[in-house]
Amino acid sequence: MNYQLELEKIINSLDSKKKLLLHSCCAPCSSYVITYLKDYFDITVLYYNPNIEPIEEYNKRKEEQIRLCNIFNIKVLDCDYDNNLFHQTVLGLEDCKEGGNRCFRCYELRLAKTASLASDYDFFGTTLTVSPFKNSNKLNEIGLELEKKYNVKYLVSDFKKKEGYKKSILLSKEYNLYRQNFCGCIYSKRDKIID
Repeated sequence: MNYQLELEKIINSLDSKKKLLLHSCCAPCSSYVITYLKDYFDITVLYYNPNIEPIEEYNKRKEEQIRLCNIFNIKVLDCDYDNNLFHQTVLGLEDCKEGGNRCFRCYELRLAKTASLASDYDFFGTTLTVSPFKNSNKLNEIGLELEKKYNVKYLVSDFKKKEGYKKSILLSKEYNLYRQNFCGCIYSKRDKIID
């Protein structure tokens, strides 16, 4: 399925701005996504990333996310840091290849939290699909399953289309955003895949 095309259909069907709870992994990824969606949605960014460690890295990314949201006048919902929950969620998958089942569990953990907090929103979604290192099909599959469970519409996406990732890099430079060199968890740091 072409999730970018599906997103465009949703946007074209809107008769007014809708409330969107948008999970964000970091400011660089959200930069493009926010600029793309802000004319169609009243966005609240959810910063929920218990996978990121050490805590200093987590806080650095969170501060950058808040700074970017302030630039765009976007609300931020911050969650408690619970790195232990991430490790419990991926227990037994520590040696999985980056981009595999461990990552899928992490996607589900973060998207489930987003969906669980989205009852007062028209949609929930994620910035994760902007990254060429993230599996957009799996992210959308998880989001659509959670839509049924939590009875909140999931905003399908593949933000890397239409040069979304490239645009996020340009926006990161424009706003002088801290750009990390690994996804966030200790396993991605070990494998050094840039997000």
